[in-house]
Amino acid sequence: MAKKRAFISFDFDHDEDLRNLLVGQARNSDTPFDLADWSLKDALSGNWRDKVRTRIRSCDVVIVICGVYTNNATGVSAEVNIAREESIPYFLLWGRSDKSCTKPLAALETDKIYKWTWDNLKALIGGAR
Repeated sequence: MAKKRAFISFDFDHDEDLRNLLVGQARNSDTPFDLADWSLKDALSGNWRDKVRTRIRSCDVVIVICGVYTNNATGVSAEVNIAREESIPYFLLWGRSDKSCTKPLAALETDKIYKWTWDNLKALIGGAR
């Protein structure tokens, strides 16, 4: 089975360390996905959304890492909206086990934040399209 291509969405201002952890985890020999890590620190202006849309469209799934301030991260909400508009599945991961994490504002009320474990991650990737 071909590996799925995953886009990482995270709060660049507060959770870059979590993205780095996921990138490291993706190096495991049994990983079922390749990361398309196009993290941008650019302000949300100009054709930013078009660039992100093209990148998300080229992926099989969007992994949304939720941290303490994700509800304030406009870029993460934009990426979730784009994933939904493009019919790309996404899921939310609880990024900080010792803190309360928040969903992006664009997340649906029914979107669950999953505990970030290797088994959960592999199962969630496997269930995507």
